[in-house]
Amino acid sequence: MKGQEWYQADDIAEEYEEKRFSRGGRLIDRREKQAVLDAIGPVEDSEILEIACGTGRFTVMLAERGADIVGLDISGPMLKQGRKKARAAGVADHLEFMRGDAGRLPFPDDHFDAVIAMRFFHLADTPAAFLREMRRVSRDVVFFDTFNRFSTRSIYNWALPMGSRLYSRWEVDRLLEEVGLELVGDEHDFVLPYGFYRQIPNSTASAFRKIDTTLGSLPFGDRLASVSYWTCDV
Repeated sequence: MKGQEWYQADDIAEEYEEKRFSRGGRLIDRREKQAVLDAIGPVEDSEILEIACGTGRFTVMLAERGADIVGLDISGPMLKQGRKKARAAGVADHLEFMRGDAGRLPFPDDHFDAVIAMRFFHLADTPAAFLREMRRVSRDVVFFDTFNRFSTRSIYNWALPMGSRLYSRWEVDRLLEEVGLELVGDEHDFVLPYGFYRQIPNSTASAFRKIDTTLGSLPFGDRLASVSYWTCDV
């Protein structure tokens, strides 16, 4: 996976959410969380796995809604932040954080109702291997997002610390066919890339978001989107 050393640094973990989900990044956080909830539906008493859970944004959110959830990540410092977040939210006893490799999941086949991965596949060097493992341990839903090749994301991709793997629709369809997943829903959003929103105040970001969603609703809007959400059945 790209950027493993960078991702496992203590200072990166401590500053991760402040840098990405403050200012205009707050609306990104809300949109991503809603995308997860839309994909997997009511989560109370559901068994869910989040791979590459990072600081536990989604893990904790789903635990607060009654899910029986495991968050797995390769970074000890990121998991430390996740545990801190879980304690602050009062759900530390209702979830489990594990350090592990998403390419070799330590669970039996068909173990979870749903398996999710957010902000992960742009770093995956072997995406089919990771997606195949997600499919193996899920008995129902697999949900993930990608950054899109033919979008504004590509304009500043070269400037990112690690770069990003960008996907075309054809590449995603090929991946799903390769691992045996059936696409049942897809959404495409953010004509303006995430990095733009993070640089501006939240109040200003809200105004640009209205323009963004208007562009996205046009007939060609999906083609301009920088982010896609994919909901699959096993």
